[in-house]
Amino acid sequence: MTAVLTRRPGLAKIRTARSPLHLVCLALVALVTAAALLAPWLVPYDPNAVDLGNALAGPSPEHLLGVDAAGRDTFSRLLLGARTSLLGPLGVVVFSTLAGIAVGMAAGWRGGWLDSVLSRSTELVFAFPGMLLAILIVSIYGEGLLAPVIALSVAYLPYVSRLTRSLVLAERRRPYVSAYQVQGHAALQICLRHVLPNIAPVVLAQSTINFGYALMDLAGLSFLGLGVPALTPDWGRMVFDGQTAIQRGYPLSAILPCAFIVLTVVAFNVVGERWADRVARRDR
Repeated sequence: MTAVLTRRPGLAKIRTARSPLHLVCLALVALVTAAALLAPWLVPYDPNAVDLGNALAGPSPEHLLGVDAAGRDTFSRLLLGARTSLLGPLGVVVFSTLAGIAVGMAAGWRGGWLDSVLSRSTELVFAFPGMLLAILIVSIYGEGLLAPVIALSVAYLPYVSRLTRSLVLAERRRPYVSAYQVQGHAALQICLRHVLPNIAPVVLAQSTINFGYALMDLAGLSFLGLGVPALTPDWGRMVFDGQTAIQRGYPLSAILPCAFIVLTVVAFNVVGERWADRVARRDR
């Protein structure tokens, strides 16, 4: 039995590594992340520099991807927009994952009335649309990145907490937990040092998928004018600014950020699902 269990992760790793789609998506995630980190040193122009005399010019040696309706370099705005477009989802995922793990672990481990209260509370949040909550908070506190991130973090918390709760319930029935309890280990010590490392790969796989959805939601808010300020480069905001260019027959400045949003969301979803599949193969 031990030999079979130790061989399965290797087989899963080989199957994952041989998937062309997974490799392409992994490379795309790495490329977008590197572009976001190195954007200040890679941009050839000031992303907010306006040149109305050169508005809607097509690709050229000076402007590789052309310029938008305000004469701003599209390539520079895409690079710096990657920072904002990835930073927001990262904040959503970090907060929702940490809070979701805490809530789900408390509910799954303690059970009883605490489980009922926390489960009903997360179900109440789960029933409230995240985008609607974000629009409500932004309308109160004004545009910016912080308010949408907080709102979507609360909206994504139930996904992580419900998954964590189910995993903790399964782990509690395992023999190693009973062995530690008999030895007198505290519940918090068992949860943090032994249960959490066992469930972390599954939770992180779900969080990777959530990253893509959060990116799409935040881009939608920026498109509606409820996200980052107007002068901040952001993919969703670029789509909004490109509407006038589309009406005038120059869709490139809007199509490019749309393509980056779609490809990045798909890439994170594929990577997250592959990771989850690998974990599932390992546990079988």
